[in-house]
Amino acid sequence: MITFKKTLLVVTIATFLTACGDNESSTNNSNTPPPVPFNPVEATISDLHNSILSKGSSCVDVVQGYLNRISAYDRQGPELNSIISLNPNALKEAEVLDQQFAKNSKLSGPLHCVTVLAKDNIDAVDMANTAGSVALKDNFPHDDAYIIKNIKENGGIILGKANLDEFAFGFGGKSTLGDQTKNVYDLSKGPGGSSSGTGAAISASFAMVGIGTDTGGSIRVPSSVQGLVGLRPSLRLLSQDGIIPLAPTQDTAGPMCRQAIDCAKLMDAMIGFDSSLSSNQRSEFARTSPLLKSESAYRELINQPNSYVPHDTVSLVGKRIGILQALYPSEGSTTQQKEDYNLVKEAMDNAITKLEEAGATVEIVTISDLNTILTRYSSLSSAEFKISLTEYLKTTRSIFQSYEDLLASELMIRNFSGYNSDPTSASYIENYERNTTERSPFVRLRMNSALNNVELDGTRKGVQYDALAYPSITGFAGNLGSSPTTGTNNRLSPFSGFPALSMPAKSVNSSRSSYPMNVNIEFIAREFDEPTLFEIAVAFQKVNPARMIPIHTPAL
Repeated sequence: MITFKKTLLVVTIATFLTACGDNESSTNNSNTPPPVPFNPVEATISDLHNSILSKGSSCVDVVQGYLNRISAYDRQGPELNSIISLNPNALKEAEVLDQQFAKNSKLSGPLHCVTVLAKDNIDAVDMANTAGSVALKDNFPHDDAYIIKNIKENGGIILGKANLDEFAFGFGGKSTLGDQTKNVYDLSKGPGGSSSGTGAAISASFAMVGIGTDTGGSIRVPSSVQGLVGLRPSLRLLSQDGIIPLAPTQDTAGPMCRQAIDCAKLMDAMIGFDSSLSSNQRSEFARTSPLLKSESAYRELINQPNSYVPHDTVSLVGKRIGILQALYPSEGSTTQQKEDYNLVKEAMDNAITKLEEAGATVEIVTISDLNTILTRYSSLSSAEFKISLTEYLKTTRSIFQSYEDLLASELMIRNFSGYNSDPTSASYIENYERNTTERSPFVRLRMNSALNNVELDGTRKGVQYDALAYPSITGFAGNLGSSPTTGTNNRLSPFSGFPALSMPAKSVNSSRSSYPMNVNIEFIAREFDEPTLFEIAVAFQKVNPARMIPIHTPAL
């Protein structure tokens, strides 16, 4: 496993007090900082660690505080239905961290006591990995998924498992085991998906940070309608070990947070070389290329930074952003379509103004053959799910050991049979070749050309861009039980393998809701250039703090 230099991240009480003055007479010294209490609502990792270091709270208190919020709001009150299961050992794990801290006054790692909610398609011991299905309610994993293991080794606590679209099939946010997740801002609206539970729970401050998975938009769509920062990382950056697959060629986990800097801190803990056969960390982007053989090869591939967390002084000065206006929603002909267009454009105009005022250069750009990218190619979910799910189930304790077993049980949510593809049929072979062999080089060439500001033949057009930007989705949350208006913008990242980060741009007043509705902007950068995305996101959030605090889940 790759770990960052913890000497930069471990803080002692002695250091903390020395920075503030002589601690030998702390009881009488007015310069000694008082204990900082911990309030879980909208809290950041820095807030948490400041509280623990000042002895304003213990880890047990912190974990209990989040559990109290879940108890009050998830199946009671607004009934968000965002959580499927809780870690039965969470308080015990918190107690161990408190005992370690009492001995040496040191944080156990960069994620010391950071509560994490993982989407319930990621293996975590002591909790069933269900994909939201009653059929897998007893699927208790043998061990943690690779990214979960990394988080724990960095001091994090997996607080529980979040609801999702069953088997990550869609954007509506419903499962047979977890029921219908609600939108934290407007309880009559849908939460987006498929990482719906993670989105609602983190926005409601049920945990500090969350993990979603994204095959075609399942991190960025719920982040868009629930006011979060959500990163779909570069493919191959994170191991897919222990994650129930949908389409391994496109699948990846990623962080979902209220603040961009917390997503960066979570990414520091999640990455690493995984030698297992299920990692999907390949030497080349092609699905047929061999797995990486060493940690050094992994580090070289991803050009590993010391940390994804930007420096405190990060700014937008000098950053170059290309705006893809072709991905704005269509103005349409109906009153509602016109309103949606105007509101999304208003949010994007606001984002552009904030970017430019903060020192960024913003220019309109185009991607060659954009319509072909978005219409000729499609997701691989229907092609890969049947085979990859069977491979996963064979590694589990589940009584169901194949896709066919699950299908025969008739326990799954509607449309499960739609994934029963025949890999020997001519139509399957043609579609699969088009969306694997043909798709990736076609899309990656055109994305890189737009980012590099060159023609397809390499002829220079101007100065290159740090990232491209566009609305994450082309509309808004639909009524409860329906999907939001997503458009096809979410396809650029999975089709290219490039990282995309979605974050709040502006809240707007729409006739669709009696509450303000969130609009997210999405930034996409070159492969493995997550550091630039985090620099842009952290700096942008400083000058444009657009996130809305939900009113339905106030402090207890």
